[in-house]
Amino acid sequence: MVGGNFSASAQAQGKEAQSKNYLVAFKQNIPANYESLIKNAGGTVVRALPEIGGLEVKSSQSSFLDNLKEISSIQAANLEVTHHLAYKENDPAAADGQPITDIPQPENINSYWKYQWDIQNVTNTGESYKLETGGTENSNGTVKHKAVVGVIDSGIDPNHPDLKANYLGGENFVPAGVDETEKGEASDVIDRDGHGTHVAGSIAANGKVKGVGPDLGIRSYRVFPANAGAPTAWIVDAIVASADDKVDVINMSIGGFDILKYYYEGNRYSDIADVLLWKRAIQYAVNKNVTVVAAGGNESLNLDDKKMVTDYLNQEYGDLGLTFRGPTVEVPGQIPGVITVSSSNKWSTDKIAFYSNYGNHFIDVAGPGGDNGPVYAETGDLNKRDFHYRALSTWPTYLEPYFTANLHNYALLHGTSMASPKVAGIAGVIKAAHPEYTPSQVEALIQQTAKDYGKPGQDALFGFGEANIYNALTSKK
Repeated sequence: MVGGNFSASAQAQGKEAQSKNYLVAFKQNIPANYESLIKNAGGTVVRALPEIGGLEVKSSQSSFLDNLKEISSIQAANLEVTHHLAYKENDPAAADGQPITDIPQPENINSYWKYQWDIQNVTNTGESYKLETGGTENSNGTVKHKAVVGVIDSGIDPNHPDLKANYLGGENFVPAGVDETEKGEASDVIDRDGHGTHVAGSIAANGKVKGVGPDLGIRSYRVFPANAGAPTAWIVDAIVASADDKVDVINMSIGGFDILKYYYEGNRYSDIADVLLWKRAIQYAVNKNVTVVAAGGNESLNLDDKKMVTDYLNQEYGDLGLTFRGPTVEVPGQIPGVITVSSSNKWSTDKIAFYSNYGNHFIDVAGPGGDNGPVYAETGDLNKRDFHYRALSTWPTYLEPYFTANLHNYALLHGTSMASPKVAGIAGVIKAAHPEYTPSQVEALIQQTAKDYGKPGQDALFGFGEANIYNALTSKK
Protein backbone atom coordinates (compact mmCIF):
# COMPACT_ATOMS: atom_id res chain seq x y z
CA MET A 1 0.00 0.00 0.00
CA VAL A 2 1.11 3.54 -0.51
CA GLY A 3 0.34 6.82 1.11
CA GLY A 4 0.48 10.38 -0.09
CA ASN A 5 3.83 12.11 0.39
CA PHE A 6 2.44 15.50 1.32
CA SER A 7 5.83 16.88 2.31
CA ALA A 8 6.84 16.59 -1.33
CA SER A 9 3.85 18.56 -2.51
CA ALA A 10 2.68 21.72 -0.77
CA GLN A 11 5.64 21.88 1.57
CA ALA A 12 7.96 22.39 -1.40
CA GLN A 13 6.05 25.42 -2.62
CA GLY A 14 8.04 27.95 -0.63
CA LYS A 15 11.39 27.09 -2.23
CA GLU A 16 11.72 29.36 -5.23
CA ALA A 17 14.81 27.78 -6.78
CA GLN A 18 13.62 24.19 -6.48
CA SER A 19 11.88 22.74 -9.51
CA LYS A 20 8.59 21.10 -8.60
CA ASN A 21 6.23 18.85 -10.50
CA TYR A 22 2.59 19.74 -11.11
CA LEU A 23 -0.45 18.03 -12.59
CA VAL A 24 -2.63 19.91 -15.05
CA ALA A 25 -6.12 18.76 -16.03
CA PHE A 26 -7.68 20.45 -19.05
CA LYS A 27 -11.44 20.83 -19.35
CA GLN A 28 -11.45 18.69 -22.47
CA ASN A 29 -8.67 17.58 -24.80
CA ILE A 30 -5.11 18.86 -24.53
CA PRO A 31 -4.86 21.85 -26.89
CA ALA A 32 -2.46 21.63 -29.81
CA ASN A 33 -0.34 24.46 -28.41
CA TYR A 34 -0.07 22.98 -24.91
CA GLU A 35 3.73 23.16 -24.81
CA SER A 36 3.80 26.89 -25.54
CA LEU A 37 0.98 27.52 -23.05
CA ILE A 38 2.95 25.83 -20.29
CA LYS A 39 6.20 27.52 -21.34
CA ASN A 40 4.58 30.95 -21.27
CA ALA A 41 3.33 30.21 -17.76
CA GLY A 42 6.87 29.39 -16.65
CA GLY A 43 6.91 25.61 -16.90
CA THR A 44 8.09 22.67 -18.99
CA VAL A 45 6.03 19.64 -20.00
CA VAL A 46 7.41 16.41 -18.52
CA ARG A 47 4.72 13.96 -19.61
CA ALA A 48 1.64 14.33 -21.79
CA LEU A 49 -1.48 12.29 -21.02
CA PRO A 50 -3.63 13.03 -24.08
CA GLU A 51 -6.10 10.19 -23.50
CA ILE A 52 -7.23 11.78 -20.24
CA GLY A 53 -6.59 15.45 -20.99
CA GLY A 54 -3.69 15.86 -18.58
CA LEU A 55 -0.09 16.96 -18.31
CA GLU A 56 2.73 16.46 -15.86
CA VAL A 57 4.82 19.63 -15.86
CA LYS A 58 7.67 21.13 -13.87
CA SER A 59 8.47 24.68 -12.87
CA SER A 60 10.73 26.52 -10.44
CA GLN A 61 8.53 29.61 -10.37
CA SER A 62 6.52 30.15 -7.20
CA SER A 63 3.88 31.97 -9.28
CA PHE A 64 3.38 29.05 -11.65
CA LEU A 65 -0.01 27.89 -10.34
CA ASP A 66 -1.30 31.46 -10.40
CA ASN A 67 -0.05 31.84 -13.97
CA LEU A 68 -1.97 28.73 -15.01
CA LYS A 69 -5.21 30.31 -13.78
CA GLU A 70 -5.00 32.65 -16.75
CA ILE A 71 -5.40 29.70 -19.17
CA SER A 72 -9.15 29.26 -19.67
CA SER A 73 -8.88 25.71 -21.05
CA ILE A 74 -7.39 24.39 -17.78
CA GLN A 75 -9.89 22.92 -15.33
CA ALA A 76 -7.53 22.34 -12.42
CA ALA A 77 -3.83 22.26 -11.55
CA ASN A 78 -1.93 21.37 -8.40
CA LEU A 79 1.40 20.27 -7.04
CA GLU A 80 1.64 16.60 -7.90
CA VAL A 81 1.09 14.05 -5.14
CA THR A 82 3.80 11.40 -4.87
CA HIS A 83 2.91 7.97 -3.48
CA HIS A 84 5.24 5.62 -1.64
CA LEU A 85 5.15 1.91 -0.97
CA ALA A 86 4.40 1.72 2.73
CA TYR A 87 3.60 -1.95 3.30
CA LYS A 88 6.72 -2.27 5.48
CA GLU A 89 6.14 0.79 7.68
CA ASN A 90 4.64 -1.18 10.57
CA ASP A 91 7.16 -3.99 10.20
CA PRO A 92 10.39 -2.98 11.96
CA ALA A 93 12.97 -5.65 11.18
CA ALA A 94 14.41 -5.49 14.68
CA ALA A 95 14.34 -8.20 17.33
CA ASP A 96 10.58 -8.02 17.87
CA GLY A 97 8.67 -10.97 16.43
CA GLN A 98 10.31 -14.20 15.36
CA PRO A 99 11.29 -14.87 11.73
CA ILE A 100 9.82 -18.08 10.35
CA THR A 101 12.41 -20.82 9.98
CA ASP A 102 10.20 -23.92 9.85
CA ILE A 103 9.10 -23.54 6.21
CA PRO A 104 11.49 -25.49 3.94
CA GLN A 105 13.62 -23.68 1.40
CA PRO A 106 12.42 -24.15 -2.19
CA GLU A 107 15.14 -26.63 -3.07
CA ASN A 108 13.85 -28.88 -0.29
CA ILE A 109 10.13 -28.89 -1.12
CA ASN A 110 8.00 -29.56 -4.19
CA SER A 111 4.99 -27.48 -3.20
CA TYR A 112 4.11 -24.76 -0.70
CA TRP A 113 0.39 -25.42 -1.06
CA LYS A 114 -0.14 -26.41 2.58
CA TYR A 115 1.18 -23.01 3.61
CA GLN A 116 -1.13 -21.09 1.27
CA TRP A 117 -4.14 -20.74 3.53
CA ASP A 118 -5.17 -17.59 1.65
CA ILE A 119 -5.33 -19.17 -1.81
CA GLN A 120 -6.97 -22.26 -0.31
CA ASN A 121 -9.68 -19.98 1.12
CA VAL A 122 -10.61 -18.31 -2.14
CA THR A 123 -10.35 -21.46 -4.31
CA ASN A 124 -12.14 -23.87 -1.92
CA THR A 125 -8.91 -25.79 -1.35
CA GLY A 126 -8.11 -25.77 -5.05
CA GLU A 127 -11.48 -27.10 -6.23
CA SER A 128 -11.85 -24.09 -8.54
CA TYR A 129 -8.80 -25.25 -10.53
CA LYS A 130 -10.88 -28.19 -11.80
CA LEU A 131 -13.31 -25.69 -13.33
CA GLU A 132 -11.12 -22.84 -14.63
CA THR A 133 -7.43 -21.91 -14.26
CA GLY A 134 -7.40 -18.93 -16.61
CA GLY A 135 -5.94 -20.76 -19.58
CA THR A 136 -5.67 -23.96 -21.57
CA GLU A 137 -2.70 -26.04 -22.67
CA ASN A 138 -1.74 -25.96 -26.33
CA SER A 139 -0.68 -29.10 -28.20
CA ASN A 140 2.99 -28.10 -27.85
CA GLY A 141 2.75 -27.88 -24.08
CA THR A 142 2.56 -24.10 -23.86
CA VAL A 143 -0.40 -22.32 -22.29
CA LYS A 144 -2.98 -20.18 -24.04
CA HIS A 145 -3.94 -17.49 -21.55
CA LYS A 146 -7.69 -16.91 -21.70
CA ALA A 147 -7.46 -13.69 -19.68
CA VAL A 148 -4.70 -11.26 -18.72
CA VAL A 149 -4.20 -9.27 -15.52
CA GLY A 150 -2.16 -6.07 -15.58
CA VAL A 151 -0.23 -5.43 -12.36
CA ILE A 152 0.59 -1.75 -11.76
CA ASP A 153 3.24 -1.97 -9.08
CA SER A 154 6.99 -2.12 -8.42
CA GLY A 155 7.67 -4.46 -11.35
CA ILE A 156 8.27 -8.19 -11.47
CA ASP A 157 10.97 -10.83 -11.48
CA PRO A 158 10.21 -12.07 -15.02
CA ASN A 159 12.48 -15.09 -14.58
CA HIS A 160 10.95 -16.37 -11.36
CA PRO A 161 10.27 -20.08 -11.96
CA ASP A 162 6.69 -19.75 -10.75
CA LEU A 163 5.90 -16.71 -12.94
CA LYS A 164 7.89 -16.88 -16.17
CA ALA A 165 5.43 -19.16 -18.02
CA ASN A 166 2.62 -16.64 -17.48
CA TYR A 167 4.58 -13.42 -17.90
CA LEU A 168 3.61 -11.67 -21.12
CA GLY A 169 5.74 -8.54 -20.93
CA GLY A 170 5.14 -5.09 -19.59
CA GLU A 171 6.29 -1.50 -19.53
CA ASN A 172 8.32 0.81 -17.33
CA PHE A 173 7.01 4.27 -16.42
CA VAL A 174 9.91 5.34 -14.20
CA PRO A 175 12.02 7.95 -16.02
CA ALA A 176 15.78 8.00 -16.24
CA GLY A 177 17.79 9.56 -13.44
CA VAL A 178 15.63 8.71 -10.42
CA ASP A 179 18.63 6.67 -9.26
CA GLU A 180 21.69 5.19 -10.89
CA THR A 181 19.81 2.08 -12.04
CA GLU A 182 17.05 4.00 -13.82
CA LYS A 183 17.89 4.50 -17.48
CA GLY A 184 14.35 5.18 -18.67
CA GLU A 185 14.17 1.98 -20.71
CA ALA A 186 10.57 1.13 -21.52
CA SER A 187 11.22 -2.61 -21.14
CA ASP A 188 12.84 -2.37 -17.69
CA VAL A 189 10.26 -3.97 -15.41
CA ILE A 190 12.79 -5.50 -13.00
CA ASP A 191 11.34 -5.38 -9.49
CA ARG A 192 13.70 -3.55 -7.14
CA ASP A 193 11.40 -3.85 -4.12
CA GLY A 194 9.68 -7.27 -4.14
CA HIS A 195 6.13 -6.00 -3.68
CA GLY A 196 5.09 -6.38 -7.33
CA THR A 197 6.50 -9.89 -7.62
CA HIS A 198 4.62 -10.96 -4.49
CA VAL A 199 1.38 -9.48 -5.84
CA ALA A 200 1.83 -11.18 -9.23
CA GLY A 201 2.29 -14.55 -7.55
CA SER A 202 -1.00 -14.28 -5.71
CA ILE A 203 -2.71 -13.75 -9.05
CA ALA A 204 -1.08 -16.26 -11.36
CA ALA A 205 1.87 -18.17 -9.88
CA ASN A 206 2.13 -21.70 -11.21
CA GLY A 207 4.92 -23.58 -9.48
CA LYS A 208 5.79 -24.26 -5.88
CA VAL A 209 3.15 -21.68 -5.00
CA LYS A 210 -0.15 -21.29 -6.83
CA GLY A 211 -2.07 -18.16 -7.64
CA VAL A 212 -5.83 -17.80 -7.93
CA GLY A 213 -5.56 -18.42 -11.67
CA PRO A 214 -2.39 -20.46 -12.35
CA ASP A 215 -2.79 -20.08 -16.13
CA LEU A 216 -3.75 -16.40 -16.26
CA GLY A 217 -1.48 -14.12 -18.23
CA ILE A 218 0.38 -11.39 -16.34
CA ARG A 219 1.57 -8.03 -17.64
CA SER A 220 3.71 -5.81 -15.43
CA TYR A 221 3.54 -2.01 -15.41
CA ARG A 222 6.34 -0.68 -13.22
CA VAL A 223 5.69 2.67 -11.57
CA PHE A 224 7.84 2.35 -8.42
CA PRO A 225 11.62 2.64 -8.41
CA ALA A 226 13.71 1.36 -5.51
CA ASN A 227 13.16 3.33 -2.30
CA ALA A 228 11.29 6.16 -3.98
CA GLY A 229 7.75 7.13 -4.83
CA ALA A 230 5.48 7.14 -7.84
CA PRO A 231 3.83 10.44 -8.81
CA THR A 232 0.20 10.25 -9.86
CA ALA A 233 1.10 10.89 -13.52
CA TRP A 234 3.16 7.71 -13.74
CA ILE A 235 0.33 5.63 -12.30
CA VAL A 236 -2.48 7.04 -14.46
CA ASP A 237 -0.21 6.72 -17.50
CA ALA A 238 0.18 3.03 -16.65
CA ILE A 239 -3.59 2.63 -16.33
CA VAL A 240 -4.09 4.05 -19.81
CA ALA A 241 -1.30 1.88 -21.27
CA SER A 242 -2.61 -1.33 -19.71
CA ALA A 243 -6.10 -0.60 -21.03
CA ASP A 244 -4.63 0.03 -24.49
CA ASP A 245 -2.83 -3.31 -24.17
CA LYS A 246 -6.27 -4.91 -23.76
CA VAL A 247 -5.71 -6.49 -20.38
CA ASP A 248 -8.89 -7.88 -18.85
CA VAL A 249 -8.19 -6.82 -15.27
CA ILE A 250 -5.96 -4.24 -13.56
CA ASN A 251 -4.69 -4.75 -10.04
CA MET A 252 -3.48 -1.75 -8.08
CA SER A 253 -2.16 -2.55 -4.63
CA ILE A 254 -1.78 1.20 -4.34
CA GLY A 255 -3.55 3.83 -2.32
CA GLY A 256 -3.24 7.24 -0.78
CA PHE A 257 -5.20 10.39 -0.04
CA ASP A 258 -5.93 13.31 -2.30
CA ILE A 259 -6.97 16.31 -0.25
CA LEU A 260 -9.46 18.77 -1.63
CA LYS A 261 -8.65 21.48 0.92
CA TYR A 262 -5.43 21.89 2.91
CA TYR A 263 -3.09 24.66 4.01
CA TYR A 264 0.65 25.17 4.16
CA GLU A 265 2.17 28.33 5.62
CA GLY A 266 -1.19 30.08 5.34
CA ASN A 267 -1.72 29.25 1.68
CA ARG A 268 -4.58 27.06 0.52
CA TYR A 269 -3.96 24.08 -1.75
CA SER A 270 -5.98 21.30 -3.36
CA ASP A 271 -5.39 17.99 -5.16
CA ILE A 272 -8.36 18.40 -7.50
CA ALA A 273 -6.30 17.84 -10.67
CA ASP A 274 -5.02 14.57 -9.21
CA VAL A 275 -8.56 13.39 -8.50
CA LEU A 276 -9.77 14.40 -11.96
CA LEU A 277 -7.00 12.47 -13.70
CA TRP A 278 -7.54 9.42 -11.49
CA LYS A 279 -11.23 9.47 -12.40
CA ARG A 280 -10.56 9.89 -16.10
CA ALA A 281 -7.96 7.11 -16.17
CA ILE A 282 -10.22 4.63 -14.36
CA GLN A 283 -13.12 5.52 -16.64
CA TYR A 284 -10.85 5.12 -19.67
CA ALA A 285 -10.04 1.57 -18.54
CA VAL A 286 -13.64 0.67 -17.73
CA ASN A 287 -14.75 2.01 -21.12
CA LYS A 288 -12.27 -0.43 -22.66
CA ASN A 289 -13.92 -3.29 -20.75
CA VAL A 290 -11.23 -3.55 -18.07
CA THR A 291 -12.17 -4.56 -14.53
CA VAL A 292 -10.21 -2.45 -12.03
CA VAL A 293 -9.36 -3.77 -8.55
CA ALA A 294 -7.58 -1.82 -5.81
CA ALA A 295 -6.43 -2.25 -2.23
CA GLY A 296 -8.41 -0.42 0.44
CA GLY A 297 -5.44 0.83 2.44
CA ASN A 298 -3.63 0.03 5.68
CA GLU A 299 -4.43 2.95 7.99
CA SER A 300 -7.15 1.22 10.12
CA LEU A 301 -9.55 4.00 9.15
CA ASN A 302 -13.29 4.08 8.61
CA LEU A 303 -13.39 5.87 5.27
CA ASP A 304 -17.03 6.79 5.86
CA ASP A 305 -15.95 8.87 8.86
CA LYS A 306 -14.58 12.05 7.28
CA LYS A 307 -13.54 13.50 10.64
CA MET A 308 -11.54 10.36 11.46
CA VAL A 309 -9.67 10.63 8.16
CA THR A 310 -8.98 14.37 8.58
CA ASP A 311 -7.82 13.88 12.18
CA TYR A 312 -5.51 11.08 11.04
CA LEU A 313 -3.95 13.24 8.34
CA ASN A 314 -3.40 16.16 10.72
CA GLN A 315 -1.82 13.86 13.29
CA GLU A 316 0.35 12.12 10.68
CA TYR A 317 1.52 15.18 8.75
CA GLY A 318 0.84 18.14 11.02
CA ASP A 319 4.47 18.39 12.10
CA LEU A 320 5.33 19.24 8.48
CA GLY A 321 3.35 22.46 8.77
CA LEU A 322 0.34 21.08 6.92
CA THR A 323 -3.25 21.58 8.06
CA PHE A 324 -6.04 19.52 6.54
CA ARG A 325 -9.61 20.73 6.51
CA GLY A 326 -11.03 18.02 4.22
CA PRO A 327 -12.75 16.54 2.40
CA THR A 328 -10.46 13.78 1.17
CA VAL A 329 -10.57 11.11 -1.52
CA GLU A 330 -8.81 7.77 -1.03
CA VAL A 331 -7.30 6.98 -4.41
CA PRO A 332 -7.91 4.85 -6.27
CA GLY A 333 -10.25 3.08 -3.83
CA GLN A 334 -12.92 5.79 -3.74
CA ILE A 335 -12.86 6.44 -7.48
CA PRO A 336 -15.99 5.23 -9.32
CA GLY A 337 -15.47 2.02 -11.27
CA VAL A 338 -13.02 0.43 -8.81
CA ILE A 339 -13.61 -2.80 -6.85
CA THR A 340 -12.14 -1.85 -3.46
CA VAL A 341 -10.81 -4.61 -1.20
CA SER A 342 -10.33 -4.88 2.56
CA SER A 343 -8.14 -7.53 4.16
CA SER A 344 -9.53 -10.61 5.86
CA ASN A 345 -7.34 -12.97 7.87
CA LYS A 346 -6.78 -16.66 8.61
CA TRP A 347 -8.25 -16.87 12.07
CA SER A 348 -11.55 -14.95 12.10
CA THR A 349 -14.71 -14.56 10.05
CA ASP A 350 -15.84 -11.63 12.20
CA LYS A 351 -12.75 -9.43 12.30
CA ILE A 352 -10.68 -8.07 9.43
CA ALA A 353 -6.93 -7.54 9.67
CA PHE A 354 -5.94 -4.93 12.27
CA TYR A 355 -4.47 -2.53 9.69
CA SER A 356 -7.24 -2.68 7.07
CA ASN A 357 -9.33 0.35 6.18
CA TYR A 358 -13.09 -0.18 6.10
CA GLY A 359 -16.42 1.55 5.53
CA ASN A 360 -19.95 0.71 4.39
CA HIS A 361 -19.64 2.97 1.36
CA PHE A 362 -16.00 2.14 0.70
CA ILE A 363 -15.33 -1.59 0.75
CA ASP A 364 -16.86 -3.84 -1.91
CA VAL A 365 -15.40 -7.20 -0.85
CA ALA A 366 -12.61 -8.62 1.27
CA GLY A 367 -9.67 -10.75 0.24
CA PRO A 368 -7.31 -12.70 2.51
CA GLY A 369 -4.33 -10.41 3.08
CA GLY A 370 -3.11 -11.91 6.35
CA ASP A 371 -1.99 -10.37 9.61
CA ASN A 372 0.13 -11.22 12.68
CA GLY A 373 -2.31 -13.71 14.24
CA PRO A 374 -4.92 -13.56 17.01
CA VAL A 375 -2.50 -13.06 19.92
CA TYR A 376 -1.04 -9.94 18.35
CA ALA A 377 -4.54 -8.70 17.45
CA GLU A 378 -5.51 -9.02 21.11
CA THR A 379 -2.35 -7.61 22.69
CA GLY A 380 -0.63 -5.41 20.11
CA ASP A 381 2.64 -6.85 21.41
CA LEU A 382 5.21 -6.87 18.60
CA ASN A 383 6.96 -9.79 20.28
CA LYS A 384 3.76 -11.83 19.85
CA ARG A 385 3.60 -11.50 16.08
CA ASP A 386 3.25 -14.83 14.31
CA PHE A 387 4.25 -14.48 10.67
CA HIS A 388 2.66 -17.81 9.75
CA TYR A 389 -0.60 -15.85 9.49
CA ARG A 390 0.72 -13.75 6.60
CA ALA A 391 0.40 -14.53 2.90
CA LEU A 392 3.08 -16.63 1.22
CA SER A 393 3.88 -15.76 -2.38
CA THR A 394 6.70 -15.25 -4.85
CA TRP A 395 9.68 -12.98 -4.09
CA PRO A 396 12.43 -11.88 -6.49
CA THR A 397 15.11 -14.55 -6.78
CA TYR A 398 17.84 -11.88 -6.68
CA LEU A 399 16.71 -10.06 -3.52
CA GLU A 400 17.62 -10.85 0.08
CA PRO A 401 14.94 -12.71 2.09
CA TYR A 402 12.19 -10.53 3.52
CA PHE A 403 12.62 -10.28 7.29
CA THR A 404 9.54 -12.36 8.20
CA ALA A 405 11.27 -15.61 7.20
CA ASN A 406 14.61 -17.02 6.10
CA LEU A 407 13.14 -18.06 2.75
CA HIS A 408 14.64 -17.11 -0.58
CA ASN A 409 12.49 -16.75 -3.74
CA TYR A 410 9.35 -16.60 -1.55
CA ALA A 411 8.15 -14.32 1.24
CA LEU A 412 5.44 -13.84 3.86
CA LEU A 413 3.79 -10.41 3.62
CA HIS A 414 0.54 -8.89 4.81
CA GLY A 415 -1.54 -5.88 3.83
CA THR A 416 -4.49 -4.92 1.70
CA SER A 417 -1.78 -5.08 -0.99
CA MET A 418 -1.95 -8.86 -0.56
CA ALA A 419 -5.77 -8.89 -0.41
CA SER A 420 -6.39 -6.99 -3.64
CA PRO A 421 -4.59 -9.43 -6.00
CA LYS A 422 -6.75 -12.31 -4.74
CA VAL A 423 -9.80 -10.42 -5.98
CA ALA A 424 -8.03 -9.39 -9.19
CA GLY A 425 -7.17 -13.04 -9.78
CA ILE A 426 -10.81 -13.97 -9.21
CA ALA A 427 -11.86 -11.30 -11.72
CA GLY A 428 -9.38 -12.69 -14.22
CA VAL A 429 -10.63 -16.25 -13.86
CA ILE A 430 -14.23 -15.03 -14.23
CA LYS A 431 -13.23 -13.29 -17.47
CA ALA A 432 -11.55 -16.50 -18.67
CA ALA A 433 -14.78 -18.39 -18.03
CA HIS A 434 -17.07 -15.59 -19.25
CA PRO A 435 -15.16 -13.40 -21.73
CA GLU A 436 -18.38 -11.61 -22.64
CA TYR A 437 -18.83 -10.16 -19.14
CA THR A 438 -18.51 -6.41 -18.65
CA PRO A 439 -16.68 -4.95 -15.63
CA SER A 440 -19.98 -4.34 -13.88
CA GLN A 441 -21.03 -7.96 -14.45
CA VAL A 442 -17.70 -9.22 -13.12
CA GLU A 443 -18.08 -7.05 -10.03
CA ALA A 444 -21.67 -8.15 -9.48
CA LEU A 445 -20.73 -11.84 -9.65
CA ILE A 446 -17.85 -11.36 -7.21
CA GLN A 447 -20.16 -9.60 -4.76
CA GLN A 448 -23.04 -12.05 -5.13
CA THR A 449 -20.87 -15.11 -4.53
CA ALA A 450 -18.63 -13.82 -1.72
CA LYS A 451 -18.64 -15.68 1.59
CA ASP A 452 -20.83 -13.62 3.91
CA TYR A 453 -18.40 -12.92 6.77
CA GLY A 454 -19.04 -10.38 9.49
CA LYS A 455 -22.58 -9.09 10.00
CA PRO A 456 -25.24 -10.71 7.77
CA GLY A 457 -25.40 -8.99 4.39
CA GLN A 458 -23.19 -6.13 3.34
CA ASP A 459 -21.15 -4.61 6.17
CA ALA A 460 -18.40 -2.06 6.75
CA LEU A 461 -15.60 -4.57 7.31
CA PHE A 462 -16.04 -7.19 4.59
CA GLY A 463 -18.35 -5.41 2.17
CA PHE A 464 -20.31 -8.23 0.54
CA GLY A 465 -17.96 -10.80 2.10
CA GLU A 466 -14.71 -12.59 1.30
CA ALA A 467 -14.47 -13.13 -2.44
CA ASN A 468 -14.46 -16.76 -3.62
CA ILE A 469 -13.75 -17.96 -7.15
CA TYR A 470 -15.21 -21.45 -6.66
CA ASN A 471 -18.55 -19.92 -5.67
CA ALA A 472 -18.38 -17.58 -8.66
CA LEU A 473 -17.70 -20.40 -11.12
CA THR A 474 -20.49 -22.57 -9.75
CA SER A 475 -23.04 -19.80 -9.38
CA LYS A 476 -26.36 -20.23 -11.18
CA LYS A 477 -26.98 -16.49 -11.17
